[in-house]
Amino acid sequence: MHFDAPLPLRSGASIRAYDLCFETYGTLNGDRSNAVLVLHALNASHHLAGLYQGQDKSDGWWDTMIGPGKPLDTNRFFVIGVNNLGSCFGSTGPMHRNPDTGEVYGSGFPVVTVEDWVDAQARLLDALGIVSLAAVMGGSLGGMQALSWTLQYPQRVRNAVVIASAPNLTAENIAFNEVARRAIVTDPDFNGGNFYATQERAQTTPKRGLRIARMIGHITYLSDDVMNEKFGRELRTSLAREARVHAAAAAAPAPFQYTTQDVEFQIESYLRHQGDKFAEYFDANTYLLITRSLDYFDPARDYGGDLSRALARATARFLLVSFSTDWRFSPTRSRELVKALLDNRRDVSYAEIDAPHGHDAFLLDDPRYHHVVAAYFDRIAGALSS
Repeated sequence: MHFDAPLPLRSGASIRAYDLCFETYGTLNGDRSNAVLVLHALNASHHLAGLYQGQDKSDGWWDTMIGPGKPLDTNRFFVIGVNNLGSCFGSTGPMHRNPDTGEVYGSGFPVVTVEDWVDAQARLLDALGIVSLAAVMGGSLGGMQALSWTLQYPQRVRNAVVIASAPNLTAENIAFNEVARRAIVTDPDFNGGNFYATQERAQTTPKRGLRIARMIGHITYLSDDVMNEKFGRELRTSLAREARVHAAAAAAPAPFQYTTQDVEFQIESYLRHQGDKFAEYFDANTYLLITRSLDYFDPARDYGGDLSRALARATARFLLVSFSTDWRFSPTRSRELVKALLDNRRDVSYAEIDAPHGHDAFLLDDPRYHHVVAAYFDRIAGALSS
C-alpha cells in the first residue's frame, strides 16, 4: 500500500511517498472485530505463514503459530502481517529512492523507532478500515512493538500478546548489537552505506560484515545446552581433518601450527552457513537501522525509568510468555513487565516455559507454549461471539 502523506518521525524528520508491504490471512468479520496484527522481529517480514504458489514448504517465519487450526487460528481471526519501514522485504527502505532527491536513500534513510513503526502500522489499519484490534502480537522486537501499541493507541487494542521480549535492552544486548554493526561498517565494501547498484557501477555489498553480524546474532539466539546438544565439540569430518593435519605437519617446519582458515568444528560450519545465507538476502543498512531501533526502545525513559508509570496508559489485557534458557530476553525482563502491569491493576496472564532452545524458542513448536497461546486466543474468540 502506498502512502503519500508525510509520516512524522520521533527524530524530528519525516518520510513521505512510502510503501508498506503486508499480507492478510483469514476473513475479516462483519463488524471488523476479529483482526490480529502480528509484528515481526529483526530479520523477518510480512510473510507470516503458509505457501506461496509453487512452493512445497512454507517460508513464513511463524508458520508454526499461524494458520487454520493453529494457536492463532485463521479460521477465526483475520491476521495481518506488515513489513516495517526500513526493512528490505518490500516496504520502503534504504535501498529505495528518496522521492525528494531521486537518489537511493542508502545510509541517508531517516532514523526510525519502534514508535514510528507503530504509527505507520496505524495508518495501514486506517486504510483497511480497522478501528479496533482483537489483539496485537509479536516476539522479541515484535513484542516491543505490541507493547508500544498498547501505549500509543490504547483505545485501539483489546489484547496484547508479548512473547520473549523486554521493556528495553540491557547493556549487554546493546553491546552485542554494536559489535555486529561494527562488523558491517568496517567491511571495505560498506562504502559509507552507499553500496547500491547504479547504471554506472556494478553492485558490491558488504557481505563479509553481514556474515559476521549474523554469526554473532545466532550465538545469542541459541542456548548453551542446545549448541552442545546439536554440535558439541564434533568435528565436521574427523578422518579428513586428520589427513589434512598430517599432511600439513609433514610439509611445515616444526612446531606445526593449525591454520585459522579451516572449518574444523560443526558449530563453525553451522555459523558460517547461517552467515552466508543471511548475507545473500538481507540489507546492511537495514541491519544497522533495525538494531538501532531495538537499542532506542525504552517506554520508561520519559518517566524517570519508572516502568509502572509508563505502562499506566495501557488498558489492554495481556499475555506474556518467556523461556527459561533465553538469556538475551530473559524471564526476568518479562517479569518486570508483569509487575508493572499488575501495579496498574491490569489483566495479565504470564507463562514461563521451561525450554532448552534459548531465544529461538518463540519460533518453535513447543506444545506447552502453543497450548498457552491457543487457550488465550480461545478466550478472545469467545469474547467476540458473546
